[in-house]
Amino acid sequence: NSEDVRCKCICPPYKDHSGHIYNKNVSQKDCDCLHVVEPMPVPGPDVEAYCLRCECKYEERSSVTIKVKTYASRI
Repeated sequence: NSEDVRCKCICPPYKDHSGHIYNKNVSQKDCDCLHVVEPMPVPGPDVEAYCLRCECKYEERSSVTIKVKTYASRI
């Protein structure tokens, strides 16, 4: 697969939970905390507050380009 797509959510510390980065292969429309953060580190009543703090971004990358750049940097 020459194209990699993923959603990356960066969630800062919340209450007694440390910050964490979550990655998941989901469609662009599902790129949000509720679809990407698994397992949810907070109980039900805190989910909304936790998710509002997370920053989620949809990313498309080319695996071929990454491999070529990595190879070129080794020469």
